[in-house]
This record gives sequence, C-alpha cells and structure tokens, in this order.
Amino acid sequence: FLGVVFFIKYSFDNNLIPPEVRVAIGFFAGLCLIVGGVVMSRRNFGALSQTLCATGVVTLYAVTFACRSLYHFEFFGTIPTFLMMVLITTSAFYLAVRFNALVVVILGMLGGFSTPLLLSSGHDNPLGLFGYIAILDVGIIVVALNRRWHFLTALAAFGTVLTQIAWSDKFFASERYFVGNKIFVVFCVFLVFIALYLAADGWAKRRLQSSRWLSRSTLGLAGVALAYSGWWLISFPTLSQRPGLIFGFVFLVDLLVIASTRFNPQDAFAQWTAGLGIFSLLALWTSEFLTDALLNPALVFYFVFAILHSVVPNLRKRALPPSRQTWTNHLFPLLALGLVLVPILKLDEVSLLVWPFILLIDLLAIGLAVVTAVLWPVLLVLLLTLSATGALLFKIPTDLTGLPSSLFLLAGFITLFAIAGVWIARKFQPDAIKTGLTLNGNFATPADLAAVMPACTLVLPFLLLMMVSARLPLANPTPLFGLALLLTVLLLGVARMFSLTWMPAVGLACVTALECAWHFTHFSPARVGQPFNLILAWYAVFFVLFAIFPFIFLRHFSRTAVPWATAAAVGLPQFFLIHRLVSEVYPNPWMGLLPAMFSLPGLLSVWVILKKIPVDVRSRMAQLAWFGGVALFFITLIFPIQFDRQWITLGWAFEGAALLWLFRRVPHPGLRLAGTGLLVASFARLAFNPAVLEYHARAPVPIANWYLYAYGLVSVCLFVGAKLLAPPRNLILKLDAPPVLGALGTVLTFLLLSIEIADYFSDLGSTLTFQFSGNFARDMTYSIAWALFALGLLIYGIMKEIVAARYTAMVLLIVTLLKLFFHDLAQLGPLYRIVAFIAVAIIAMLASFSYQKFFSKVHPEAVLKE
Repeated sequence: FLGVVFFIKYSFDNNLIPPEVRVAIGFFAGLCLIVGGVVMSRRNFGALSQTLCATGVVTLYAVTFACRSLYHFEFFGTIPTFLMMVLITTSAFYLAVRFNALVVVILGMLGGFSTPLLLSSGHDNPLGLFGYIAILDVGIIVVALNRRWHFLTALAAFGTVLTQIAWSDKFFASERYFVGNKIFVVFCVFLVFIALYLAADGWAKRRLQSSRWLSRSTLGLAGVALAYSGWWLISFPTLSQRPGLIFGFVFLVDLLVIASTRFNPQDAFAQWTAGLGIFSLLALWTSEFLTDALLNPALVFYFVFAILHSVVPNLRKRALPPSRQTWTNHLFPLLALGLVLVPILKLDEVSLLVWPFILLIDLLAIGLAVVTAVLWPVLLVLLLTLSATGALLFKIPTDLTGLPSSLFLLAGFITLFAIAGVWIARKFQPDAIKTGLTLNGNFATPADLAAVMPACTLVLPFLLLMMVSARLPLANPTPLFGLALLLTVLLLGVARMFSLTWMPAVGLACVTALECAWHFTHFSPARVGQPFNLILAWYAVFFVLFAIFPFIFLRHFSRTAVPWATAAAVGLPQFFLIHRLVSEVYPNPWMGLLPAMFSLPGLLSVWVILKKIPVDVRSRMAQLAWFGGVALFFITLIFPIQFDRQWITLGWAFEGAALLWLFRRVPHPGLRLAGTGLLVASFARLAFNPAVLEYHARAPVPIANWYLYAYGLVSVCLFVGAKLLAPPRNLILKLDAPPVLGALGTVLTFLLLSIEIADYFSDLGSTLTFQFSGNFARDMTYSIAWALFALGLLIYGIMKEIVAARYTAMVLLIVTLLKLFFHDLAQLGPLYRIVAFIAVAIIAMLASFSYQKFFSKVHPEAVLKE
C-alpha cells in the first residue's frame, strides 16, 4: 500500500501521468488486490488473502479521496463520492465478515486514516476530509458491532482525534476561521463525530450490545472537544472576547456527554467530571478575559451550567440504587457562586444582574438540598453568598459615612436564608414545634443538620457585619445595628418556633461582639457629628429585647433555664458599653446611679418569676438565682463605680456575701460557687497585692482610717459567708467551705492588726512600710498584739471546738515568743526586758489556763491526747 501511495504521490508531484489515468490506475490496482485476496482465500492462504483485501480497500479509499479532494472531478460530486465511499465501506464490511478477517479492518483502518496525511496537497477542504473520516468511522463501527470487535471503535476514535488535531494545527492557527461563520465549521468537526459515536452507542443498545469501548470512545471524543475549546480556542484573543461562541460549543458538547451518561448509567462520573472541566474553563476565562461588557453573558453561562450539572443528574436519581447516588452534583451551585466572586472583586462596576443570579443560585442550591436530603451545601452557599455581599461592601469607598445600599442586599439574602432554614427544619423535623429540635450527635443525618440550620443561617451574617464594621468608618452605627436588630428578631423568632433554648444565648454573644467591634473601632467622644444619644438608644434596645424575650413567651420557656440566664446576663455587656459611653460623653459625679438603674430590671424580674412561675417548676430556682445574682451584682457595683481603689475589693466582698445570702433563699449551686469565688478574690486582692498599701498616703488620724474599714469589712464578709454556708450547705466541689472562709477572715484580721500597728508608727504622709527594729514601742506593740490575738483565737477555738483555730493560735503564740527572745530582748534595757517577760508570760499562762479550764470539761480525753 505504501509503495502504491508513494508512486501516486511521485506522479502527482512530477506530473508524469494525467490525473484521469492516475485515478484509473488506482481503482484498477485496488480492485486487483481485492480480487487477488478473494482468490487466495479459496486456496487457504488466509494471511495473504486478508492482507491483499485490506490493502485493496485502503487503495480504493485513497483514490476516491483524491478524486474528490485533489482533482475535483465533476463526476465525483458530493453525492457520488459519498456513494462511492459507502460502496467501499460496504465491501470492506462484507470482506471482514465473510472471511472473519480482523486484519482487514485493522489494516484498512490504518490505511484509511493515513490516506489524507499521505496524499495531502496543503489545501484546506474540511468537508471532504472529515466526510471521508466519518464514512471510515461508520464502516469500522459497523464491522466492530457485527463481529463484536468492540475495541476497534476506540482505535477509530483515536484516529479521528489525531486527524482533528493535525487539521487544527495546520489550518486553524492562521485565524481565517474567525471571519464570518467559518468558525462553525470547526465546531461541527468535533460535534458531528461525538454525535456519530453517540448514535452508534444507541444503536448498539437497541441491538442489546453493551459496548464499554463505544461509550468510552464517545466520552473520549467529548473530552478532547472540551480540552480543545478550553485550552486552545480560548487562547486566541479574537475568540476570547466572543464567549457565546466558545461556551455555546461547550454547552452542545456537554449535552452530548449527558446523553451518553443516560445511555450508560455506569459512566455517571463523566457528567460531573465534564462539569468540573467546564467550570475550570469558566474560571480561566473569567480570571483572564472577563470585562464589564462580558459580565452578563458570563452570568448566563454560570447559571446554565450550574443547572445542567445539578438538576439533570437528579432527574434519573430515582432509577439508581441509593449506593449509586452521590453528592457531586451539589458542587456546581457552589462553583457558580465562587465564580461570581471574581467579577465582584475584579471589575470596577458590577452589573445589577449579579444579585438576581446569586438569588437564583441560592434557590437552586436550597431546592436541590431539600430534594436530595443533603443539607450541608446550604451552609456553604450561605457562606459564599455572604462572601459575595461582603466583597461588594468592601468595594465601598472608605470615606463613606452614610448608609450603603449593599446592606439592603445583605438584609434580603439573610431573610431568604432564614426562611429557608425554617422551611428545612420544618421538613426534616416535623415535630419540632411541639417537642423542640434535638441532636443525636451525628451531624451527618439530615435531621441534625436541619436542627442547626436556622441558627447557622442567622449567626453567620454577624461575622460579615463585624467585618463591615472594621472596613467602613460608620460614625452612625444605625445601618449595622438595624440589620443586627433584624437578625436578632429573626433569631429569637426561630428560637421560639423550634424551642431552641440555646439560641438566645448565641444571639446575645453575636450582638455583643458586633457592638464591641463597632464601639472600640469607631466610637470617640471627640468625634464631631457622632450621634451619642442614638448610640445609647441602640444599646438600650438590645438590652430590652433580650431582657423581655422569655417573659413574652413565659409559658413556652417557663421550664427552661438558658433563655432566662440570657435575659439576666444581657445587662452585663450592655452596662459595660453604656457605662463607657456615659463616662466619656456625659461625665458626672453620680455614676453610681447607673448600676443602680441596671439592678432594677433584675429585681423586677425576680418579682415576676415569684408571681408567675409555679413553685413546682424545677427551673424556677435557676431563674431566681440568675436574676437575683445579677441584681445583687449591680447593687454592689455601686461602690466601685462611685468610688475607686479599695472600693472595688469591697464591692466584690459585698457581692459575694450577698450571693451567699441569696443562696439560703434560692438554693442554686451557682450562687454558692460565685459568692465564694468573689470572697476568695477579695481576700487575695488585699492579702497578696502590695499595691493596696500604696492607694493612699498616711492619714492624719491613726487606727480609724481606710485600712480599718477596707480590711475590716472584707473580713466581716468572709466570716458572714462562713456563717451563711453552715451545714448542710457547706460543700463546694466536695470541699468544706466554712472553715476555709473563716481561716481567710482570720488571716485578714491578723493582717489588719499588723497594718494598723505599722500605720500608727509610720511618718505622716509617707507610704506604709513594715519595720521590726529601731523602735522599742513598735516592736513591743507587735509582740503584745500578736500574743493577745493568739490568746483570743485560742479561746474562740476552744469555745467553738475548732481544732485548726487552736493549733493556729499556739503556732502564733510560739512565733511571738521566739520574736521576743531572739529579736526584742536584744534591743531592750533591763527594766523593759523584765516588763516584756512578765507581760508575755501572763498572756501565755492565761492561754494555758483557758485551754485546761474550759476545754478539759468538754473533752478531757482530747486534752490528754493533745
């Protein structure tokens, strides 16, 4: 065959033989080869017979191709050439079937695909070339299906692809196909062969032949077409600015792929693989070639391909077993939303069609999630939608101080997702209205995702609002706080509708974070034009909203604790912000009235709970504890707000004692723990904080000074707390609390005694310091006072039968004696030494007498033991 072809080629190049003679010789040679092969087959020369027949078929193909494409003989018009090709193909089919000759088909196929290359004249004739290839493919497909040599279809597809690539590389690079409608010829070159193999696959199915080779060949041709359009056509600037042509062609190829997967459900992976490839192409084109004028067509293609690859697969979902149903089709609405972020960030002006597009994609994703019971894509769509809105917000000029219109878009999308979240929860949790949503810990189930869906759709937008607050210099927070109010109302409504008792707490955390984000970024007392009264009103609105929420739905939330805890705790962050605003904008000497005002709602709430909630409700105690504790907190906060320094510690101590008092009437463990913690903190602040001694210079009046009331009142609170926690209320985390509080109070009292002595002997106006030498009166006062304190502590321990107190008293007395012997005596004269010995000896003898006199009557055996 090669010899014949090169001979013909040589005669072409040198014009040795007229074209008519060349064609006649070619047909004669081909027929002779076929006849020779048939003759040889009768003499049992199988290999030689099949080789001659195959070579003859290829020769006839080559000559016919030359008549049409090279010489343009009038006789060889379109129809005669087609009929001639059909005749040759039919003959080859007959010979292959008649002699069961696979080699005839293979060699004929190789020769057939080689003919255009070998006889190429350098002139472009796509219709003739690919018409010839199409007839060749048809013949190979027919033979392959008839003899079940299915792998031949893959070889034919491979030859077709090589021909397409070679033709494109030679004739398309000049861009002459960009003029007029010639580009459609290029598209037809690829589409026709995909359709041809798809039709062959359908025909095979009708003949009850399942050919994996044929179906995968179809997909292979489609993959080459997508790659060709994506990585080659798009590289031409002329075509990159005509996305309708490129993506219209891609759309048709995609339809053929979808049709192929309909014939072959086992190839379903091809649909989402093609979808990923198409969206990759869209991403490449969007990032490199998108302009303002091309945005609207781009949005159309984003939406069309998202629909095609998310909805169409579900049309056949019922026909597939559950094991074959995948979540991959949910990716494409997400990819479409991801693509729309690029023009929002890239372009200076964004078309208004972007937002209807985002809305349609959101609706598509939500509907698809509900139909397929795969709900996690809704959360991702929400994130991407918020990202798109946030990207638009971040394009707003930083000097804008008014209301950005994009916040209205954000409000609309938030409302959409809130409604969607409620709808999803209703659908997958039909009993939620009566029983409330519950989680079983497995968030892979639709019911659990439905349970958190309303909360997520309302909580996530707060993050975007905080970013907006950081980005825009909004002196007036009304746009942000207004949208936050809408979110909060929706969130509380969902909490009521689905009995989500934890949602008010989440909402309070979100609102507080947003308020702090704006307050610490944009609030400034010196800022001109900042509406301070309006800001104060917004803080008050959020306070009232959370505070009254459980009371509005009293019957619904009467047996829960978290909504009431939220209503009680809302005053804490709001007080912090309001106090900061008032103290900086409206400074006054009566700031203590502010915590007094905040204590009133708590006291009023306690009264309402006592009147409205029955005694047998288990959560009643927790509700009273929360509101009572917060009210007491604000009452005791009056002292550190109105005053400073030591009054902060006194406020803690008073608050701790008040909480323990409230615990006796409302036995909630949290009150006991909080009260004890505050008392311990008060002790630590006075005992371990050296800065306390530097709060004030020495007062002119000794003893009766701020040390006396500061340390004294805290000590009293510690002793009162120990009394209030008398058994059976004494255990905190398995620890007996009264002895601990009593010991801390005793230590603080001892410190007060020492501080007062040091203060009495310090110079006026100097900072208080402890010195134990250089002053006889001060040293003796320390020793005698400590001994008397030890005596009193010992007597108290004996009377109350407290072993720890007795041991502590004896240790302190011994320390005093050691100080007397090794420190004081070295500085005393003979007369003073005698007086010191006698005084301390009398105290020690009184201690001994008290120990034996009183304690032995009660526990004589304990005295012997000790």
